[in-house]
Amino acid sequence: MAVVQKNSKQAVTTYRVLGRYHGYTYLELKLKTGRTHQIRVHMSFIGHPVVGDPKYGPSRAHFNLDGQFLHAGLLGFSHPRSGRYLEFKAPLPGVLQDVLERLTPEEVCEPGE
Repeated sequence: MAVVQKNSKQAVTTYRVLGRYHGYTYLELKLKTGRTHQIRVHMSFIGHPVVGDPKYGPSRAHFNLDGQFLHAGLLGFSHPRSGRYLEFKAPLPGVLQDVLERLTPEEVCEPGE
């Protein structure tokens, strides 16, 4: 999986910055498509690989996580048989919330400061 021009399929991910920390950025992502490894490939491509990603991220371990810092806070889809729209929400797991609380926020300056 990679970002390429030739023989590729469209994959669209939008993002919003929720927090900036020294060396890390906390993002909310929305997928318009559903390609294999889409989030991991796109974040690596723009220079913000997913923490704990052994394939597309840095080789060193971060925060002793058993996996990647990825969480589906909201999933929604139309049921394949009934066509009914279903939506599921889940809060950020405690282990990931603990990582955020250990990070040092960056000072955000207003333009011109």
